[in-house]
Amino acid sequence: MIIGVPQEVKNNEFRVGLTPGNVSGLCKQGHSVLIQRGAGAQIGLSDEAYRLAGANLINSAAEVFHKAEMIVKVKEPQAQECAMLREDQILFTYLHLAPDPKQTKALLQSGATCIAYETVTAMNGALPLLAPMSEVAGRMSIQAAASHLEKTNGGLGVLMAGVPGVSPAKIVILGGGVVGRNALQMAVGMGADVCIFDRDIDRLRQIDMFYGNRVRTFYSDSLLIEQEVCEADVVIGAVLLPGAAAPKLVTHDMIEKMKPGSVVVDVAIDQGGCFETSKPTTHADPTFVVDGVLHYCVANMPGAVARTSTFALTNATYPFVEALANRGVMKALSIDHHLRNGLSVHKGVLTSEPVAQAQGLDCKSAEELLVA
Repeated sequence: MIIGVPQEVKNNEFRVGLTPGNVSGLCKQGHSVLIQRGAGAQIGLSDEAYRLAGANLINSAAEVFHKAEMIVKVKEPQAQECAMLREDQILFTYLHLAPDPKQTKALLQSGATCIAYETVTAMNGALPLLAPMSEVAGRMSIQAAASHLEKTNGGLGVLMAGVPGVSPAKIVILGGGVVGRNALQMAVGMGADVCIFDRDIDRLRQIDMFYGNRVRTFYSDSLLIEQEVCEADVVIGAVLLPGAAAPKLVTHDMIEKMKPGSVVVDVAIDQGGCFETSKPTTHADPTFVVDGVLHYCVANMPGAVARTSTFALTNATYPFVEALANRGVMKALSIDHHLRNGLSVHKGVLTSEPVAQAQGLDCKSAEELLVA
């Protein structure tokens, strides 16, 4: 199979879909890999490293899209990339379609087979291709919050850890999944006063057993959330409904009641955000203020640590890239129902029920299409 990796074009996105090590593995199995020149240069993955691994270096994204049978990316395709997709092509990348009807329409019109990293599943029900970036984003959320609590960055002027005789920052984490638990690990490590909300009692028990009285755990209840949010210095939005738009757990009214200079970090912004006042921002202009509350809503947080993120992501995605290349898309999807759960669009048909519900569209199951 001919596999193409274009350079990412989204604002401040320096991650790349395959590493030289991945390229070497694919080439040894008889596949051809096309890498756009400069795709990994910003994170120390040189064109020469890719060439030595066996890749063919290509000058433009248009040529990569034209020649490749499968496109492997990181971020959702931008409008100009969607326009280059074709019916006999596979797109394997993050899609986050639920809050993005324009992208959904463009992918349906392309006729391509589009598989979303974020909805591929594992035997334990986890999301193995979302987990690495969730780990990165969860840890980064606390770094971002700590920085923006500083007065010079628009915050209240609170040190996350406090000092002897002065209370640490109060942090509320909404969601005890991969993002929430990694944020929790960082926040506890920095000495903050932390509480975490989730709807899974067993998960809360696990957190309680591990952290003991260093963390307060709460079952998600709108009144309790409002009470804790209004007293917080930092609120981390870490809620995920696989493939669907994030629920709005924090209303505008709650934001109005928060302390001026407090910080909210919406890690769920890729799926529409879980704060009513959220809107996507970029690393170039990461924050905005609503009612005195600083909002950090960067839509690709792991892109700021692009080298770490690239290796973490490709460690997880490579076995699936290998399966698609070796077996072909239809056979790979037929054999592996976990990969099949990632199928979002196939030859102009939507196959993701959460996206269909979010956008009021019709859809068919992947199983129906594979039988046909």
